[in-house]
Amino acid sequence: MSGPVQVLVIGFEAPSFSGEVLAELTRLRERGVVRLVDVLLVERGDDGTFEILDPPPGSDPDLGKIAAQVLGGGGEADGDVPVDEAWSLADAVPPGGVAAVALLEHLWAEPLLAAIGRAGGRPLGELWLPAGEPPG
Repeated sequence: MSGPVQVLVIGFEAPSFSGEVLAELTRLRERGVVRLVDVLLVERGDDGTFEILDPPPGSDPDLGKIAAQVLGGGGEADGDVPVDEAWSLADAVPPGGVAAVALLEHLWAEPLLAAIGRAGGRPLGELWLPAGEPPG
């Protein structure tokens, strides 16, 4: 991977898995914007526990394995804070919820980050504003 990777959690009331989202991600990859590294489907029980759901029929049988490893905790986040202390899937998915956890590599950001590094800078944090939310 060369660009930064975002963990994007998308909740579903009744997932249809029509292929429309994957088609859009394919279009974005072809334009050099993002690359879908992996996607994991999870369901959170009312007791707070998570169950990994099977990939949709016709999907790669290894779908979700990379995301499961990343979310499993074994790695380190920025600095000395373990991943499971920096961010928790439980913070994003409510009990009784179903979600897709996508790992998206932001290909567009690689040259920007390289330029920032050459200028002696480094990213210190980020925040994504929801669509339709004006800053301020």
